[in-house]
Amino acid sequence: MREDTRSKIQEVALELFTEQGYEATSLREIAERLGVTKAALYYHFKTKDEIAASFLEDRAAALSRLIEWARTQPRTVETRRELIRRYAEELRVSSHHKVMRFLERNQTALRDNPKHEAMREVMTSFVDLLAEPGDPLHRRVKSSLAVFALHATWFLAKDEECSDDERWEAGLAVALDLVDSVDADRTATR
Repeated sequence: MREDTRSKIQEVALELFTEQGYEATSLREIAERLGVTKAALYYHFKTKDEIAASFLEDRAAALSRLIEWARTQPRTVETRRELIRRYAEELRVSSHHKVMRFLERNQTALRDNPKHEAMREVMTSFVDLLAEPGDPLHRRVKSSLAVFALHATWFLAKDEECSDDERWEAGLAVALDLVDSVDADRTATR
């Protein structure tokens, strides 16, 4: 039950931080939207910074699990494709796209947040698994664009009338195409 309450707080805070801005949202507003007292909210999170940090910690933990899995696999195109699929599925079942939107809209407020920087480092480690050591810049850029394709579909098509599944499928198709094109380039230059 405690984890369920924590998740509800995160969900409501994420909505408010994204709608109104991180700095313009108070703990009181979060508690009111939840229909709880500030004291009940304080039981789980003492500050807005703790709530924002929890988003980033949850995302970093999910990515770290994927990184750990990938590091136990051979560095092949099949592994890279599976890593993209697993990451896409993580995006599909979680609120990660909402967290990305929150981060995008509140960059200034979160610029110096240490959890934000830690998340960036985890993301860099993740992207590094999509390229081979010594790959030229153009291959590393294409590999990182595979991840960006999974993210971009939530931003670029936000006003289009399409389902979350259609967004997910489009992002995954582009990401896999990019992974395959990097591998084709690598094979062609051997």
